Amino acid sequence: MSDLACVQFLQWVLPRMGMRWRGFRKVRRQVCRRIRRRLGELQLEGFGEYRRYLESSPSEWRILDGCCRVTISRFFRDRGVFEALGSTVLPSLAATIDSGGVVSVWSAGCGSGEEPYTVSLVWEKRVSGAFPEVGIRIVATDAEPVVLRRAAEARYEEGTLRDLPPKWVDSAFRPASGGEEGEGLVLLERIRTSVEFRHEDVREGMPDGPFHLILCRNLVFTYFDQSTQVRLLQRIIERLVPGGYLVLGAHEEIPDGRWPLSLAAGSRCVLRYSLPPSGTSCSTGASGASTSR
Repeated sequence: MSDLACVQFLQWVLPRMGMRWRGFRKVRRQVCRRIRRRLGELQLEGFGEYRRYLESSPSEWRILDGCCRVTISRFFRDRGVFEALGSTVLPSLAATIDSGGVVSVWSAGCGSGEEPYTVSLVWEKRVSGAFPEVGIRIVATDAEPVVLRRAAEARYEEGTLRDLPPKWVDSAFRPASGGEEGEGLVLLERIRTSVEFRHEDVREGMPDGPFHLILCRNLVFTYFDQSTQVRLLQRIIERLVPGGYLVLGAHEEIPDGRWPLSLAAGSRCVLRYSLPPSGTSCSTGASGASTSR
């Protein structure tokens, strides 16, 4: 089964799942490997047979959806974003919290935990010293149970830590012990304690919030189609406190529309939520200002 055959299959099937081919071009090999494995389990000869199987087996679509979940991440991915969080975003949020309160964060599509744990590390190393009476609470969600189990274990190969400052690695990780499966480095409990993992598909449900900071990177605005992006962005904004921040992936943009978001922290990836004036619409439209550009 050739790569071209898989590409043609993805171009046919993704729009039927509320996804877009554009987001999968660079990661198609990971997805195609999983689909080929599924074809082997079903003893199907090729993608044409699989198309016919999908059309006669509605329950297979959910299994295929699982094959299309991309799990690529590492600590401190997109360094500029986390530099902005540590120098500007998190300190500005901490300054608004009363003593004994917490900054509330949601990491959507958290994968194996690298993103929410990086936020916790940034908080400890860059923010907590200036705001010792303020804490941080991070809710991390993902649709894939396997990666959530890895996240809870908090054990990582050294390659996924390569973007972290070496001193952070030395102070926040320990070698896996003999009683733990596998090798690698384990994140210390003090960094993990602020993170709560939940099994949740962003298309079907979201944590209630409200949140001071939402990280939705390399998920909604990469893989889902326009109508799904619009629907989910509205629900994401509803979970932000006024003055809160939404963080996108380095190559993402929100859909065109009159959204109550503006560029912040000197980064095109960081948007700040401000309530629109009374009577101002937040609906999308070609004439609206897309604030992510």
